Amino acid sequence: MAAKKKKDAPGSSTIALNRQATHDYFIEERHEAGLVLQGWEVKSLRAGRAQLKESYVVLKGGEAWLLGAHFSPLSTASTHVVADAVRTRKLLLHHHELSRLIGHVERKGYTLVPLALYWRKGRAKLEIGLARGKKQHDKRATEKDRDWQRERQRVMKQH
Repeated sequence: MAAKKKKDAPGSSTIALNRQATHDYFIEERHEAGLVLQGWEVKSLRAGRAQLKESYVVLKGGEAWLLGAHFSPLSTASTHVVADAVRTRKLLLHHHELSRLIGHVERKGYTLVPLALYWRKGRAKLEIGLARGKKQHDKRATEKDRDWQRERQRVMKQH
């Protein structure tokens, strides 16, 4: 009898991360959203050719849209399809999640930031964060705290 295939490790299915988001924002909540993609986009995601660095999420007409995400088309993409690397992509969320996010963004001054793009059960998912912007002094305090934690770990390791 053949051995069973092991599942992927929890972090191995990550396609792209937005590290800048945690530096610029306080992330209050995290939500998982599906993406409406074209065939060439799925192929480029499988090749790991996506970038979330300058992307953001907009709520328009009761729907969520991903803007500014760059999915590089493969050179082997079909010739009859015009590949737009930074096109606006629709996000798939439940109605109650959307209405809750709309309330936070419109009334309380939050923003929606894409945090990670990954595979879940063969489907591309986007983790979006309900975020509040950091001021410059907040960024400095976070950096100082991170340095202190790192230094503390070094001291604990030596003793």
